[in-house]
Amino acid sequence: MAADSMEIDDSLYSRQRYVLGDSAMHQMAQSSVFLSGMGGLGIEIAKNIVLAGVKAVTLHDTKQCETWDLGSNFFIRKEDVLNQRQRVEAVCPRVAELNPYVHVDLSSSALDDDTDLSFLSKYQCVILTEARLSLQKRVNEFCHSQQPPIRFIGCDAYGICVRVFCDFGEEFEVSDPTGEEPKEIFIQSITQDSPGVVTCMDNQPHGLQTGQSVVFREVNGMVELNGTARQVSVLSPHSFAIGDTSQLLPYVHGGFFVLVKTPKTYRFVSYLAPLQIHAAMLALDTFQEQHKLVRCLSTTARGTLSPLAAAVGGLASQEALKAITGKFAPLQQWFYLDAIEVVKPLQSLSPEEFFPRGDRYDGLRACIGESMCLELHKLRVFMVGCGAIGCEMLKNFALLGVGLAKSSGEVSPSSFLDPDLIEKSNLNRQFLFRPHHIQKPKSTTAAEATHDINPDLHVDAHLNKVCPATENIYSDSFYSRLNLVVTALDNVEARRYVDSRCVSNQRPLLDSGTMGTKGHTEIIVPNLTESYNSHRDPPEEEIPFCTLKSFPSVIEHTIQWARDKFENAFAHKPSMYNSFWLTHSSAEVVLQRIQAGESLEGSFQVIKLLSRRPSQWEQCVAIARLKFEKYFKRKCKVYVNVRYMIKTLSSSLGLFWQSPKRPPAPIDFDLKDNLHFTFIVSTARLFAGIYNIPYSEKDLSEETVSRILADVKIPEYRPSEKVKTDETVKKPDQMKMPQSSEEEREAITQLEQAIAANKSLQMSPLQFEKDDDSNGHMDFVASASALRARMYSIEPADRLKTKRIAGKIIPAIATATAAVAGLVALELIKVVGGYGFESFKNCFFNLAIPVVVLTEPAPVKRTLIRDNIYFSIWDCWTIFGHEDFTLSDLMNAVREKYGIEPTMVVHGVKMLYVPVMPGHSKRLKLTMQKLIKPSVDRRYVDLTVSFAPEADGDEDLPGPPVRYYFTRDGETP
Repeated sequence: MAADSMEIDDSLYSRQRYVLGDSAMHQMAQSSVFLSGMGGLGIEIAKNIVLAGVKAVTLHDTKQCETWDLGSNFFIRKEDVLNQRQRVEAVCPRVAELNPYVHVDLSSSALDDDTDLSFLSKYQCVILTEARLSLQKRVNEFCHSQQPPIRFIGCDAYGICVRVFCDFGEEFEVSDPTGEEPKEIFIQSITQDSPGVVTCMDNQPHGLQTGQSVVFREVNGMVELNGTARQVSVLSPHSFAIGDTSQLLPYVHGGFFVLVKTPKTYRFVSYLAPLQIHAAMLALDTFQEQHKLVRCLSTTARGTLSPLAAAVGGLASQEALKAITGKFAPLQQWFYLDAIEVVKPLQSLSPEEFFPRGDRYDGLRACIGESMCLELHKLRVFMVGCGAIGCEMLKNFALLGVGLAKSSGEVSPSSFLDPDLIEKSNLNRQFLFRPHHIQKPKSTTAAEATHDINPDLHVDAHLNKVCPATENIYSDSFYSRLNLVVTALDNVEARRYVDSRCVSNQRPLLDSGTMGTKGHTEIIVPNLTESYNSHRDPPEEEIPFCTLKSFPSVIEHTIQWARDKFENAFAHKPSMYNSFWLTHSSAEVVLQRIQAGESLEGSFQVIKLLSRRPSQWEQCVAIARLKFEKYFKRKCKVYVNVRYMIKTLSSSLGLFWQSPKRPPAPIDFDLKDNLHFTFIVSTARLFAGIYNIPYSEKDLSEETVSRILADVKIPEYRPSEKVKTDETVKKPDQMKMPQSSEEEREAITQLEQAIAANKSLQMSPLQFEKDDDSNGHMDFVASASALRARMYSIEPADRLKTKRIAGKIIPAIATATAAVAGLVALELIKVVGGYGFESFKNCFFNLAIPVVVLTEPAPVKRTLIRDNIYFSIWDCWTIFGHEDFTLSDLMNAVREKYGIEPTMVVHGVKMLYVPVMPGHSKRLKLTMQKLIKPSVDRRYVDLTVSFAPEADGDEDLPGPPVRYYFTRDGETP
């Protein structure tokens, strides 16, 4: 299948398109890559660029499969070694299987210093791994000399050290160096001066740099700026100068500016010159000081550390995509990454530890020794999540030999969603899955695929959701059998929950995540580091209700508005309606009580829905037409009337419609407008869906819809609604109001007809599904958002952007996923080895820029209670009780065991003992069983106990959790 076909298969590349954009995707669909070297590093690069969707990849290699390869190349199998197959022949069909839209070819011809390199002219990018320096230099010079130049990437892996070199020619133009989406920043003022100074609305930071350019729009007064680009000189985070504005009209109000993305040209030099400088400088300046480093590099150079190959393979793959597309800033020109801290503590081991033993782990053994390999084999890991990062982590576990069947080891991937099934869009980055796996559970499928990489691995796949409701499954006893936990999640709340369980059970946690080209890792080690919950990102800023309802100013507002309309009309109301009928015995009883004038809980909304319930397709179309009139014409007239009312009543209020408020303009319905037609049809389809009304393809035609609309009567407009202008106002709940007699009569009629015909009253709530273009969900959201944007003169978004925002899609690309999983797997080795705090590394990277930042984790904080008594988040004091154990006994036990005077005891949100509360002193004689009333299977509870401070007048201090066991059985949980 031709790679160009990817243009019609957005579902496969949806997450990646949000990272690269359509133009870059189109470039890849026309580009070919030559990749030499099918070792661990080469196969990582091959996987990533084929998943990305280039047109064609030629895999080159001349070596035979060896047992050694099984520890680094996840596509080579035991039978390939036994049958002495060529490496490239073994891996080529398995790489091709990753993406049916990419043509994968192979070559096993000699590539050496005598080879005629003209065959490379047909490729846009050449990547060499496992190549001698002289060959890399020769190929690089050939590529550099071509017109246009062939982009060259050289990658080397020497045990614990890897490097990448890029040469994209004398001049390489990048269309978008950062990939960040420019924001619309609203203007507070512009001075009429030389230079003119722009100040941002509400001191909003502009994020600009001196020398960049911005374009102005919708400026009132100083209209000469509109549509023009001005270079900026940054004065503060909230202001900048834009040159002479003294001759322009005075600024009045409004307007915004957007960063102008300008192409940037990068220049490269060929391979050898900088390499000689690097080698000479390293030899002269660092050999004496770093002789230990040199020894580490030399002794491990033949080894393979697969996580390191995965990490740099992700980075090198992203550079290849940059070379092809001109998207994102390229590496200039060298990148080095080492894992010296992994092997430093192992230098005292005997040489025999690192000798080969003829198995798949010889490459790993050469780096970390036999003893560490055995510790990895015995490891018990619980991995939460089997998505993109989870697939990469399982691959790394298989290559490292984490959890072998012949030992006590076990890897337990658990799909966080229950059930989390494989979708087509997953295939682009979750490389263990194939098209025939679609709609199968991720956990079990990933487990089977991992066995293909390493048959000795023991993987126990779970389908349960990891949450408080499943703590009977993932209990303390379960965690006590684990060595560590790995999260592979895209959900902050899920991470926080897993982190709390790890802290409670004293288990290390390795966390990671990606967003587009960005990635992070966080290493959490008991008693050494802070936990995930020790820090909190700023909460996501919510759009004020009044902004969504009345004053949208950017496209995000209209998209969220449309999404809310979908949720309210097609999910919330039908669910509420169904709940009403579940709580009442029958329609007959409800009818009798309504006829008797009785007020029923929730009856107002139910009566409204009953009175307006359609029974045929024509009525659904009519409802859609009335919704159009309401959303895009009548609401607008309400706001316009308010505009003139405010201006007339109070001039002291100033201009009502000024930035960021935009005055709306009503839209007259026009069926010939495709946007109008799409809204009507999609809305009608959704109403038909929730009311279980059938329709045909013919019903969706313009001819049929036009005929139906010709008979729809539009009621005369009568202004009545009040406009909400207070940004602190929350979205109102469904109010309980007396229903109108007309609606009540219609509802009674509907009930009588349903009873007579024995019809079901149930509705079918819809769950928003963004990836199914046939269901009309995105048609509704996209058309409603675009119409509202048109009404408020907001630049509309295309369908792709609308889908990303409405579906809260996290942009994703395989390169970042591979890199982050490799970095986490490196830290896993350190955790297993019990390394010291200074050995662990957290990482943040952005492959687009590119930048990789390694830092030490945050050390655990210890809080002083008094008299050299400290505690941290990892501490948990324990008290063992019995059936007659009282609250007073608990406080005495804490006092005697820990030397602290307790002043308050709290269980969750329940205050068990607070001296100032009336009657609390009497509780001291009550048993803990009576105060807490534990469930039958509950063995302990965690209590918050506060203590008196050293200085009078200070507030009481909370100590560590006090875990109270109801019986002595808890002593050995």
